[in-house]
Amino acid sequence: MTIQLKVKPGSKVDSLFYDAAGLLQVKIKAPAQDGKANAYLVEFLARQLGIPKASVTITAGFTSQHKRVDIDAPAETVARFTDQIARP
Repeated sequence: MTIQLKVKPGSKVDSLFYDAAGLLQVKIKAPAQDGKANAYLVEFLARQLGIPKASVTITAGFTSQHKRVDIDAPAETVARFTDQIARP
C-alpha cells in the first residue's frame, strides 16, 4: 500500500495527524540533514505499524517534505493504523 504524507523534521516530539485538507502529517525529531530524517521516518513508521523497517520504503520525495511511502503489510494492518490517527 502506498501513502502520501508531509514530514516536518526537527520537531520536539514525534507525532502523526491529519491536517484540515486530509493529508497525513508526520512530525519527527530527526534533523533534515544527511538522510537522517528519511531513515528516522522509516524507523518511526515501522515501529508505529509493528512491522520490520524493511517493509517501509520511501519511493518519492527523498529531498522534499512531501513523500510517497510504500508499506509492505496486510491492508488491515495499514487500515487499523490510519484509523487510529487523529483527524480534524
